[in-house]
Amino acid sequence: MKIIIDTNIIFSLLLNSNGNIGNILFNSNEIFEFYSCDYMRYEINKHWQKLLKISKLTEEELKESHYKVLSKINFINEQLIPMKIWKYSEELVKDIDIDDSDFIALTKYIKGHLWTGDKELYNGLKSKKFIRVYNTEDIIRIKERLIK
Repeated sequence: MKIIIDTNIIFSLLLNSNGNIGNILFNSNEIFEFYSCDYMRYEINKHWQKLLKISKLTEEELKESHYKVLSKINFINEQLIPMKIWKYSEELVKDIDIDDSDFIALTKYIKGHLWTGDKELYNGLKSKKFIRVYNTEDIIRIKERLIK
């Protein structure tokens, strides 16, 4: 199953890779393929100092965590996504958060499922009948079901 990871999931992983989110990313190779877009890397760099402060990790520890997390993700350049998909994605999230259109576009482009920790995005997409969006609890249930 193709899972597109948005930035807030990555932030959570960088701050604590030992919880449920870390377990999913690091122990689901046979179940999930993880993807994200280049925009996510930009967002991490943009908020690097804030991540350092919140995490209370050293620069070196955060870099190591960053490397481990990103090594589990396949990155796809957004420029490969057709304009028709971009327009659909922007229209879908224009009243939720336009910055999430990259993740929606990638989800549609590779026919995957978006994993987000953003409650506003999750609820907004669900209310618009976008069914390819999951929160962490959904991913845990799917993983448990697929392991059986």
